[in-house]
Amino acid sequence: MDVTLGFARRHPRWTALALGALVALGLPPLHLWPLAIVGMGAFALLIAESPTRKEVFLRGWLFGVAHFTLVNNWIATAFTYQAEMPAVLGWVAVPLVSLYLAVYPAIAALLAWSITRRGPMPAFALSLGASWVLAEWLRSWVFTGYGWGPFSLILLGEWDRPGWGILLPFIGTYALSGIAVTLAGFAAWLVVQRNWLPLGSLTVLLAVGMYWPAARPDEGVLPLTLVQPNLKQEEIVDPTKFEGQFQNLAQLSMPLTPLSHRLVLWPESGVPDYLREGYPQRYYNQMTAAGDPVFARRRIGSVLGSGGLLLTGVVDLEIGDVDGMRRAVGAYNAITWIDPAGNLGPRYSKAHLVPYGEYLPLGWLLEPLGLSRLVAGSIEFIPGPGPQTLNLGDYGKAGMQICYEIVFSGEVVDPGERPDYIFNPSNDGWFGSWGPPQHLGQARMRAAEEGLPVLRSTTTGISAVIDARGVVREHIDRQVAGRIDTLVPPAAPPTLFAQLGHWLTLAWGLLLLALSLVAIRRAGGYRPRST
Repeated sequence: MDVTLGFARRHPRWTALALGALVALGLPPLHLWPLAIVGMGAFALLIAESPTRKEVFLRGWLFGVAHFTLVNNWIATAFTYQAEMPAVLGWVAVPLVSLYLAVYPAIAALLAWSITRRGPMPAFALSLGASWVLAEWLRSWVFTGYGWGPFSLILLGEWDRPGWGILLPFIGTYALSGIAVTLAGFAAWLVVQRNWLPLGSLTVLLAVGMYWPAARPDEGVLPLTLVQPNLKQEEIVDPTKFEGQFQNLAQLSMPLTPLSHRLVLWPESGVPDYLREGYPQRYYNQMTAAGDPVFARRRIGSVLGSGGLLLTGVVDLEIGDVDGMRRAVGAYNAITWIDPAGNLGPRYSKAHLVPYGEYLPLGWLLEPLGLSRLVAGSIEFIPGPGPQTLNLGDYGKAGMQICYEIVFSGEVVDPGERPDYIFNPSNDGWFGSWGPPQHLGQARMRAAEEGLPVLRSTTTGISAVIDARGVVREHIDRQVAGRIDTLVPPAAPPTLFAQLGHWLTLAWGLLLLALSLVAIRRAGGYRPRST
């Protein structure tokens, strides 16, 4: 240990980079959570011993660069599924994005150091936890937000158990991150103090919580068929594959037994056809042999059975007059319902669009440089108004969150009408092997926070039925075509987080800060410090 501490003190910046990568290993898919606790604790010591504010910020920033580069390596994979830009740009884009994201751990480190620079290590651990709560909350909404990969994801249990996610209904994702950071700081301090008994007790407590079995699930009442067609990402926009894709979906969706009611779920990007009427005919001709949206809807409805209702991802167009010609001026990444007669329901439009994926920020600057968005086509997507609940009558009240939207804590439920479940269609085929398990983990966190089941139908996996405790009841692995026939899990009563949202998050941050100040006072207060 002395050798390790000696290297860290001689080379603190290299150490910060290494620790950022080490902590990333605690997130899915590796989920080596003990390494993440060790890495975060060592980072807390590294920041506490920093001599100046400038050095604190730099160490925090270097930690973040390495951390977010590894956590978000799946973004690079997305560049391999488009033809507009060289795929190698993905391995440039990931660290470039991380240069910005790294600002948030740097801010957390600087705030904690400024508050408790001369305080005892337990006080610093508490203030770093408080600052981390604030930093993750800010990261979730500043510049439209990027909430992917909260530190608390390391404390989520295996798929069949909640882990420390049992706390999410009472504190929320970002507060759980702050508590995890605090515990890591405490653990590092106990190691330095060679106080082995409390350290052992803390380790046992963390481990017991991570592997505590899930409670017996409650039974639902609404029959569900959730479909994963395993559509290859490179074939989704290939018109020669559209008919085969539909036949695959149809075969996986047909009723196995007669049912009076059955909810059928298809993923984002699952339907290539334009289903709404009123577009110029050339758009329909591009997508279906019949060139007819009514035919497309009716043949979808024909596979549902008499009691079926389909919720599916679709693309709708916004038509306008441009130079005297009616043409598409925008598109909506949407969810709609279809009944057995082929009738089309109202639309939910995705609100949190993916920057560089579904729209190009600063297009006037970046397009001349040869950059484009990753989703095929030249028409940009139009954002919707935010979370909505569709009342489907006998099929329940469905909340809607498309793909990436599910990562935004506190922003997934319509505040005016609480749903019975959240439908989260997604296309995770872009995201390599690291992105899908991280995406699933964050969907589990939303389920536990809100006390609502989350139903994920994806093109290539991981599709899952998640109950209101955040436990995966059934799933389909990556790159497998399949279906899940089960019952929609029941919703729990509104959780404390569902009622208070991020007011609760900030309250927990303030509590950690208050405890930090109490710890300083009990230790005799601050010593004089220089700048």
